[in-house]
Amino acid sequence: MDRNIMFPRSIRYLLAVAEHRSFTRAAASLYVSQPTLSQQIKQLEESLDVQLLDRSGKSVRLTDAGEVYLLHARRALGELEAGKRAIHELQDLSRGALRLGMTPITEYLATPLLESFNTRYPRITLSTLEMPQGDIEAGVAEDRIDIGIAFTNTLSSDARSNEIDTHILFIEALNLAVGKDHPLARHQAPLGAHVLETEALVLLNGDFALRRHFDLHCVENNITPRIAMETTSLSVIIEMVRLGRLATILPDSIACAQYGLQPLMLLPELPHHTITLICRKGAYKSPACQAFADLAAEWCIGRCNKKNGNRLRPCPMSDTCEQDSDVHADDRN
Repeated sequence: MDRNIMFPRSIRYLLAVAEHRSFTRAAASLYVSQPTLSQQIKQLEESLDVQLLDRSGKSVRLTDAGEVYLLHARRALGELEAGKRAIHELQDLSRGALRLGMTPITEYLATPLLESFNTRYPRITLSTLEMPQGDIEAGVAEDRIDIGIAFTNTLSSDARSNEIDTHILFIEALNLAVGKDHPLARHQAPLGAHVLETEALVLLNGDFALRRHFDLHCVENNITPRIAMETTSLSVIIEMVRLGRLATILPDSIACAQYGLQPLMLLPELPHHTITLICRKGAYKSPACQAFADLAAEWCIGRCNKKNGNRLRPCPMSDTCEQDSDVHADDRN
């Protein structure tokens, strides 16, 4: 066993005496004086109010109480050594855990990132929670989750600005999305804002940043949207739009990636949004947390260049997406 690991000195001395069956040889193996060793073991016996060593024979041996005590002491030392190995495994990412909070929108956008993280670090247990951005911010600040991915870099509460840090990953454009059988699906030119008042919409409810920002855009542009359905599930929105009657507002990359959905450009444009990592300010970051943040920064650089091989037909926003990707790449250089 590795005796250099932190362990009470008196117990290490007792282990040595039990191993060598001699105070003299035990002291020599530990590079301490025999009186020092004897005093430490005597103090241990006094603290336990029991005799641990039988000193009456030619060699020193453990008493019955000493045998029982050292059984537990060796077990404790083994656990400490296991803890030391576990720390090393955390550092080299061969084990660990990561708690990640995401909004419904970022869950769809970041799924390829999760797959990349799992591929690179298969022994890190990744737990994901879907929640509104305000809950992500609170969860990070209160250490209930390690890191969050939000659909905006604007905090939902100024009070959180001293508790969490935000790190922008990439910028995402928003547009109208319809199903392939919708009457507008083959429309080529940008649509005017009036379409938001004439087409029945299915949207996330007001708990989510995407909806709040869409509502603000409508107020600022004197638009009264025709909202037919609200939900907390992006999957429900996508399936309802895919059926063909309802339209929605989605990030372009989600609309481009979903079979049977067609993104349509709007004028005036909806505000572009940032996809942002949220971390607790000044807090310790586990190796798994730091590795995820590093991989997220690496992954987002080339994300717009992915091919959408399962599309019904080429995405009409692909040129815009590539142009945005080039602009963001220039900003990073």
